[in-house]
Amino acid sequence: MGKNKKTPITIDDKEYDIESFKDEQKRMLNHIVDLDRKMESSEFNLEQLRFGRESFLTQLKKSLETTEKYPKEAN
Repeated sequence: MGKNKKTPITIDDKEYDIESFKDEQKRMLNHIVDLDRKMESSEFNLEQLRFGRESFLTQLKKSLETTEKYPKEAN
């Protein structure tokens, strides 16, 4: 009663059975999967960096506006 479980993958609209891949093909697929994960992580990190930069820029602008409204007296 055991079913032969296959793991399909689609590449360019064509479905492949991973279990039928040669070792080198499996290794290349593992690289692709890992690179996809790293790209997603990099995009996430870039989003955080952009948000952080924008936040600091906003705070700097507010600080400069305050300085312009209430400049320090010259010594």
